[in-house]
Amino acid sequence: MNLPTNHGRRHFLAQSGFGLSTLALTHLLAQDAKAAPAKPNLERPTFDVLPKQTAHAPQANAMISLFMQGGPSHIDLFEPKPELVKQHGKSFGGQIQLDNAAEATSKLHASPWKFQPHGECGTELSELLPHLGKVVDDICLVRSMRTGVNNHVQSIWAMTNGRILQGRPSLGSWMAYGLGTENRNLPAFVVLTDPTGLPVAGIENWTNGWLPSLYQGTVIRPKEPRILNLDPPPKLQGAVQEKFLDYVQQLNQEHLAQRPGEHDLAARIASYELAARMQTAAKEALDLSQETVETKELYGINNPKSAEYGTRCLIARRLVERGVRFVQVHTGNQHWDHHGGIVTALPNMCQVTDQPSAALVADLKRRGMLDTTLVHWGGEMGRLPVIQNEKNIGRDHNTFGFSMWLAGGGIKGGLAYGATDELGHHAAEKIVNHFDYHATLLHLFGLDPQKLVFQRPGTTGTLLDGQDGKIVWDILKRGPAQA
Repeated sequence: MNLPTNHGRRHFLAQSGFGLSTLALTHLLAQDAKAAPAKPNLERPTFDVLPKQTAHAPQANAMISLFMQGGPSHIDLFEPKPELVKQHGKSFGGQIQLDNAAEATSKLHASPWKFQPHGECGTELSELLPHLGKVVDDICLVRSMRTGVNNHVQSIWAMTNGRILQGRPSLGSWMAYGLGTENRNLPAFVVLTDPTGLPVAGIENWTNGWLPSLYQGTVIRPKEPRILNLDPPPKLQGAVQEKFLDYVQQLNQEHLAQRPGEHDLAARIASYELAARMQTAAKEALDLSQETVETKELYGINNPKSAEYGTRCLIARRLVERGVRFVQVHTGNQHWDHHGGIVTALPNMCQVTDQPSAALVADLKRRGMLDTTLVHWGGEMGRLPVIQNEKNIGRDHNTFGFSMWLAGGGIKGGLAYGATDELGHHAAEKIVNHFDYHATLLHLFGLDPQKLVFQRPGTTGTLLDGQDGKIVWDILKRGPAQA
């Protein structure tokens, strides 16, 4: 039979008496659609930090990460080990991965600090963390973290960009890309660095990687002026500056229109425009004179030990209060890396950070912000249960089992989750890998780890990058059925 030229095979089958069912016809049409080549997307993508629609209802809308670079000792701060106390001074019988073999020993070393239960939950904490004990019912202490790469830089990358490789987008950049910001007059992603210097890996901690540079973290200086060149010169202030900026914006947009798809150019223009808007908004956000004496005392700003860190924690609260999506507060280079002298160095760092960190949780809670603001405290590793440097006792790296804590933003409070083995070496119960942590974070912000993607030449980039990250439902207020 010769079919008319204006009828196809599907039309003939549908109209004939062959008895082909509607279901079968639908199947054939679907098969044809699958076989058809995909139409190329001829539209060049555009990028911005406007608020984005999430995959599901979020539980958190902002995050403050208190990043303790160097590796706080979980054995001395967060996880009491009675068996380690019993075996103190004895030889560790198993295999152990060392960073500094020259100073290593196999001699087990129990914590010299006492642990005691706190709060209604009864979670045990070291005596070095008295202020955290006051808010322990609001935090989830994860005692079974693991990255498994026994060096600072690679483990930092695992915790901040999902892999142990350089050049990938950091967590804050993914948040800015996937969620945008709620305040167009402030950056979506802000970094508060330590006055003593940048952490290990430097700007890689807040790089945009292969995401458009619009999503890189904006650094706020640790001393005044916290943002340079924020005020225009007197002769340009007021209406003169407004007219000048309007003219520059017109030139920039004409220049960009002639170069479609130039993401770095678009990001630079957006950065300049943001800088102009920040002249008022940033100064107001960074002005702590608006805070009460009681609030400053809460953060330990009246204490020389904690004043600087407390100031940055208070600034972080003010930033998320004004719509900034992600704020990261860093300690200095290797401040927690206690290969030696841990008996004095660890208490010192706790005096710097304990009160401000706990104050941040308490302050967010009393302002009604903790439910939607996720607070993270932790570093890239913990420490080993054996002595390093017998003449000046310290502990070597341990990325196979360590602790961190989370609060707010959909996290259960008053919970101690997981554990390392009886000596504190390896995560042994309810292990949380870095990619599980990331999958859980994205879920809390309403993002699907598999759908938060960026199309790169020849591949699709994601935060998890093919790793099978599991949402840690046990630490969340809402289970799978409620998500």
